Amino acid sequence: MEKEPVAIFWFRRDLRLHDNTALYHSLRSGLPVIPLFIFDTNILDQLEDKDDARVTFIYRQVESIRKELHKQGIGFEVRTGRPETIFTELIHKYNLKKVFTNHDYEPYAGKRDKKIKELFNENEIRFFSYKDQVIFEKNEIVKDNGEPYTVYTPYSKKWKATLNKFYQKSYPVEKYADRFFKQDLIAFPSLKQLGFVESAMKFPSPIPDNELLGHYNETRNYPGILGTSRLGIHLRFGTISIREIVRSAVELNETFLNELIWREFYQMILWHFPHVGEGKSFKPAYDLIRWRNNEEEFEKWCEGKTGYPLVDAGMRELSATGFMHNRVRMVTASFLAKHLLIDWRWGEA
Repeated sequence: MEKEPVAIFWFRRDLRLHDNTALYHSLRSGLPVIPLFIFDTNILDQLEDKDDARVTFIYRQVESIRKELHKQGIGFEVRTGRPETIFTELIHKYNLKKVFTNHDYEPYAGKRDKKIKELFNENEIRFFSYKDQVIFEKNEIVKDNGEPYTVYTPYSKKWKATLNKFYQKSYPVEKYADRFFKQDLIAFPSLKQLGFVESAMKFPSPIPDNELLGHYNETRNYPGILGTSRLGIHLRFGTISIREIVRSAVELNETFLNELIWREFYQMILWHFPHVGEGKSFKPAYDLIRWRNNEEEFEKWCEGKTGYPLVDAGMRELSATGFMHNRVRMVTASFLAKHLLIDWRWGEA
């Protein structure tokens, strides 16, 4: 007997069940939808420290989604390995006709998706990818001559002029939740099986503090107070919707909206100038800088023992909490590269 035709929704940087663009379109595709998440070993194998807070954060969110789906009798395919290998296995397991996912703009993601598309083409599987983690992407906000912006202020002005209710509208995934493929609970790897240990790092709440955001312009510049949103990690991994957050920012505080636009500006830079994600300077001339690269000074910077109080406070906060205030991030980075003349790539790593 021929297996029932199905679609797959592939979670990546969009770890939520609500207001998720590609998930919404997959559930409206006319095919039962199998949710999938891949712990990509191309990425995990490069992480030397097995107490990695990012992996713990992702794991907990995947686990939470799995539990929510299980309540509805929906089996969540959570796999570990290289994406092309995993999809080859899934093509044999299911009668797979369509795969839906959301865009990822990083250089590795582009190479990964190119390989995956080739596999799908060979097997007559249609691949659909959507914008989800930003309001505007790629060539949507460019100069009048079609060139990408390289300066924030004119970019932000055009971004705001282009924004309307359409771009802020949520996708009502919940209306189509009955269109998932029903199957038994599928085995779920443990963190230990992934080769990692659970981080003791505490993660901020994904729920925006509207009172704080209302005073964001008054509080954000002072590292000694809790005056910023702490939503960065949730936007990074898509555990909250950018559309919901932008609606709040438009209503509550333009300064906070400006910070969200900075995020989109750099996503646009990454798309148009992918070399910045591959260890190269934005301006090629800066790759010619002759660094001092004093290892002893670098270690003191890492440990927060330079003797410069603001620099040291920021580095120690980062080590203890995984967070560093935006203003202090600029200070510590500038201190490393411009004062100590240590290669910024050392600091990034």
